Amino acid sequence: MFFTQIFVRATLPRIYTADFMPNQPPSPEPAVLLVDNGSLAPAATLALRVLAEKLAQAAHRPVRPVSLLHSSAINPSLLNQQPAEILEPTLRKLAADGIQDILILPLFFGPSAALTDYLPSRIRHLRETWPHLRVRVAPCLVDATNPKDNRLAQILADRVHESAVQNNFSRPAVAVVDHGTPQPAVNAVRELVTRQTRELLGPFARIVAACSMERRPEPEYDFNEPLLEKLLDTPDFSSGEVIIAKMFLLPGRHAGPGGDLAQIALAAQSRHPNLKIVLTETLGSHQRLIPILKERLEQEICAEPIK
Repeated sequence: MFFTQIFVRATLPRIYTADFMPNQPPSPEPAVLLVDNGSLAPAATLALRVLAEKLAQAAHRPVRPVSLLHSSAINPSLLNQQPAEILEPTLRKLAADGIQDILILPLFFGPSAALTDYLPSRIRHLRETWPHLRVRVAPCLVDATNPKDNRLAQILADRVHESAVQNNFSRPAVAVVDHGTPQPAVNAVRELVTRQTRELLGPFARIVAACSMERRPEPEYDFNEPLLEKLLDTPDFSSGEVIIAKMFLLPGRHAGPGGDLAQIALAAQSRHPNLKIVLTETLGSHQRLIPILKERLEQEICAEPIK
């Protein structure tokens, strides 16, 4: 297998420079952290833990579930009395315990600013105290440079088929919805996955369209359009059977039961009496995700260090 050696590979620009790579070989067993963005919803942290455990079993190595931000505010009583971990304190503890080789496996579709901006700045700060700290970041879930890899779209298509069967839908319209982003590169990932999903569904779906849950108001973020709310007012999506395919990994306050997406769907159905909407499950619990994560983990562990 061939891949380019960079700190954040495949779907991310090179956000680290060589000074993040101390002049020493990596330890044979880096600490592996499965990192999501974080949520105040307990269900998201619990789902992240289940996913980390499944990956650990598949990869035959410990995998620690950690959120970038937010999740530490959840009451531990809602998390089986086990507080959620967030990234920077976890890195501090590992470094203080003498663990200098850390591999971050991002549970992100594409190159979010959390990975390209926030994360490098925090690592630079930590290396002021622990100069030999070595942090590598594996590729994101979708490699926008390799459109032939449609594994994420296969998961999304599976979710659409599941929802159609469960609700006796025939030839539904499909709205692929993500959160919305200020990053064109992240939006490009969503567009790629939507195209791949459209190809996989074929005539099963009468139409497949991409949309965002929300966006920033400035004109430079118009690439997020249409919003889901607006899409559900268009002729193709305002009547008949519609499946909202959630391009969300974990069931947080947006994609969980009764969350923002469900509320948008309910509001649309109240405006359009002939509209019947169902929402797919999130993608993180799908069995096809584990092989993708395992591949990302293994290609980073096997990679040659930067000289």
